[in-house]
Amino acid sequence: MAIGSGLVALALLAYGLPGSDRLYNHFVWQALAFLDGRAAIDWPVPGGPGSPGNDYFQDVFPISGPNGDLTGRGLLPFPPLPAVVLLPFVAMWGLATDHRAVSVALGAIDVGLCWWALGRLAVSRSVRLAATLFFAFGTVFWYAAQLGTTWLFAHVVAVTFLLLAVGVALGGDPEADREVDAAPGRRDLVAGLGRALRAPLRLLEPRQVLAGFLFGVACTARITIAFGAPFFMLVGAGGSWPRRSFSAAVGAAIPIGALALYNLASTGHLFTPVYEYLYRLEAIGYPGLHYNPAWGLEDLRYLPQNLAIMFLSTPAFLPDQLTSAGIPVRTLCTAAGAVRGLFDPACPIAIPRDIGMGLLFTSPAYLLALPAILGARSRLVAGAALAVLGIGLVNLMHFSQGWVQFGYRFSNDFVVFAVLLVVVGVARRSGVGWLGTALIGASIAINLWGVIWGNVLGW
Repeated sequence: MAIGSGLVALALLAYGLPGSDRLYNHFVWQALAFLDGRAAIDWPVPGGPGSPGNDYFQDVFPISGPNGDLTGRGLLPFPPLPAVVLLPFVAMWGLATDHRAVSVALGAIDVGLCWWALGRLAVSRSVRLAATLFFAFGTVFWYAAQLGTTWLFAHVVAVTFLLLAVGVALGGDPEADREVDAAPGRRDLVAGLGRALRAPLRLLEPRQVLAGFLFGVACTARITIAFGAPFFMLVGAGGSWPRRSFSAAVGAAIPIGALALYNLASTGHLFTPVYEYLYRLEAIGYPGLHYNPAWGLEDLRYLPQNLAIMFLSTPAFLPDQLTSAGIPVRTLCTAAGAVRGLFDPACPIAIPRDIGMGLLFTSPAYLLALPAILGARSRLVAGAALAVLGIGLVNLMHFSQGWVQFGYRFSNDFVVFAVLLVVVGVARRSGVGWLGTALIGASIAINLWGVIWGNVLGW
């Protein structure tokens, strides 16, 4: 309890350091619309001194009247959970709600939840502490929580409920990390399906239903998390994979079904068409990002360029120009005898790329997961690895990879599962050791560098 509380306090301090003043607060406007009994936000609203506006928002679908004239309202493409979380704050403070403060506080709570969830595993306290520190300060979750803008706040909210779901599942399955074959045999498969057909209600395990429900709630903040479902088929209460799967599916169907009904009521479609509109808009408006309007919103042909961002994109070392989306913005180091500085935007030693940076360049401690992935199998490792692969693949097929950002922010969708792999990998190495300490320390230093640069550049 004391260690967990200390970690939360440390995260509050780190996440709460002065940050960027970029006011992307779409979810505050969405919460305000919900309180008014509607899904569409007021937009575009001109701003002025003491009067916040939103006419600079880009991710909005304008609603037209019967004659094609604008109505002064628009729809957001984002799932609604982050706006629901903000409802009590917006009810009190309206548009003055400090969404960044909410993000900082919720992010710190997530650190405590990570410590709690990892406590369900049979690992030493030092391994648990190292993994929690890595999650809190060695991944781009730090950048997301401390900045708290629209897109990043959605990640923070999703991680909250995903940590709860994983913690409940691990608590109901104390043998999940045993080194056994993860795949059910054919006889088990047939027997499990037979029992399901004969008595489906017997398959309902309350703890796994709860885990599935919390997982489904996380999906209503970041829908791509739904592709992490294999974890809850292999890990959790129930004693067999059919019972775990059925129970989790029943729980997850409630919030995901509610999201589909929300989409239907607000747009007339089960899947919101707003993303498609924005895709066409951005494909034309940002040629430097190499979007192809002839391709789909999710398209396998985006894999090569997005894999390059996810794994190969490096900081710009000794840059001569500051670029955005591959387009030069200004020339650097123009003064005679200029000396490059660590955080000098006019003449830097190195600067992060706004299109994103490779996972191992920002969080090298992910390498600690290799002993888990390459070693003997367990249901925990198989479930976590399948979740990372499923979520990662869907995100890599998406036309956008999270620009503008430090690191690879879409990794927040699978960070919880990836941290589980790191925990198992470290435990199989018989502890953190000098290599683990060095990699986690380097990850923390790099992410501190990235957080500072993000704020210096106004991201």
